[in-house]
Amino acid sequence: MAEIKPFSKKQLMALTWWCPSSPWRNYDAVICDGAVRSGKTFCMVLSFIAWSFLEFNDSSFAMCGKTIKSLRRNVVTPVLPLLKSLGFETGEKLSENILTITYKGRKNRYYLFGGRDESSASLIQGMTLAGVFFDEVALMPRSFVEQALARCSVGGSKFWFNCNPEYPQHWFYVEWIKKLKKKNALYLHFVMEDNPSLSQKTIARYKRLYSGAFYERFILGKWVAVFGAVYPFMDDESKYCEPPDEPMEEYAVSCDYGTVNPASFGLWGLKRGVWYRIEEYYYQSRQTGVQKTDEEHYEALKSLVGSRKISVVVVDPSAASFIQVIQRHGEFSVVPAKNNVTDGIRKTSTALKEGKIKICSTCKDSMREFSLYRWESSGKFDVPVKENDHAMDDIRYFVTTVLEKSTGFAACAVAR
Repeated sequence: MAEIKPFSKKQLMALTWWCPSSPWRNYDAVICDGAVRSGKTFCMVLSFIAWSFLEFNDSSFAMCGKTIKSLRRNVVTPVLPLLKSLGFETGEKLSENILTITYKGRKNRYYLFGGRDESSASLIQGMTLAGVFFDEVALMPRSFVEQALARCSVGGSKFWFNCNPEYPQHWFYVEWIKKLKKKNALYLHFVMEDNPSLSQKTIARYKRLYSGAFYERFILGKWVAVFGAVYPFMDDESKYCEPPDEPMEEYAVSCDYGTVNPASFGLWGLKRGVWYRIEEYYYQSRQTGVQKTDEEHYEALKSLVGSRKISVVVVDPSAASFIQVIQRHGEFSVVPAKNNVTDGIRKTSTALKEGKIKICSTCKDSMREFSLYRWESSGKFDVPVKENDHAMDDIRYFVTTVLEKSTGFAACAVAR
C-alpha cells in the first residue's frame, strides 16, 4: 500500500479548494506554481481525480503534460498505486492514451495529451471535457492550452494548472497569474518547505545547485528574468582540473558543427563516476580564412579520438551532412543531440555544480567561452547571446544526450 505522508497547509488547500465546505469552492481554476520539489504536482492530481468523482460520472477529462511520456512519469505513474490502495480501480489503453478510473460504481475517462508544440492543439480539437489538468503548463504553447480550455463546455468544469516559474513576460504569467481576478482563479505559491517529505538536508542540497536567476526561480519560485553570465560560477579557476591519468572507463565525443561558424568537438572520458572533458578540437574559419569540408572535420574528429574506443559521438542535430559523413565511414556510433537550450543549460549547470562533469585545463576554448557566455539582456525570453557559444553548445549536447543516458543523471537531476 502506498504510504501517505502528512500534507502541509498549502498542500491541503490544493487538495480541498473545490470541496462544498471550502471558502474557495466558487473559483473556476487553481494555479499552483513555485519551487521545484515542493509537492504541488502529486497533491494536485490527487485532488483533480477526487473532484472529478464527486462532481461527475461517465465523463471525460484531459490530463496534459509537455509530452505523454513525461506526463506518465511525473503524474500518472506516481498516483496510480495510491488510488488503488484507496479502492479505485484503474485501467489503461496505452495505444489510445486513455486512463479509466472506477470507484463505487462511478467511472470516468482521462485522456492523456502532450503539449509539445503549436501543432499539438489539433490533437484535442472536437472533444467535450468536464475538466482539464495541466502539468508544467509554462512549458506548453498557448495555442494548445487555450484549445484544451475551450473543450471544457460541460457545466461545472474547472481548470487545474501547475508549473515552475519562467521569465516574467511568459504568456501564462501575463494572461493568468497577473489576471487572477478576471480568470476567477485561486493562486497557491509553493516553496520547498511546503513539502513535508523533504528533509532539511535534501532542501539544502537543492539550494546549492542554483545561483542567480535560476535560484530565484527554482528555489524561491519567482518569475524573474535571467541576466549576466550563463555560468557565473565557472569564473573560479578552481572549477577546472588537470586531466586524470588514462585509460578511462569509457569515452565519448560531443560536436557542435560549423563551417562558417566555429566547430567545437569535445573528447570526454569517464572515471569513477565523473565525466572529464580531457581534450577538444576548436576550428574558426573566420580566423584562418579557410573553410573546412565535412571530410576534413571528420579527419579532425579521428585525430582527436586517436586510438581510443568511443562509445558514441553526439552531434548538433542540424548538422545533417556531418552526421551522414560519420555514418558513411562506419567507424563511430553517432546520434543527434537533444537541443532544448534553456533546459539543457539548467542541466549542464547542475552537472557542473554536482561534479558529474569536469572541464580540464587542456580545453582552453571551453574555458574562454565560459568566461564570455552571456544571457540576452532584454529579459523577454530565456535565450543566451549567439556568441562564444560553440563549446558551450557541445558541452550541453553531451549533458542532455550522453550524461543522462549513461549515468542515470535524469533521475537525480533536479526534478521540476
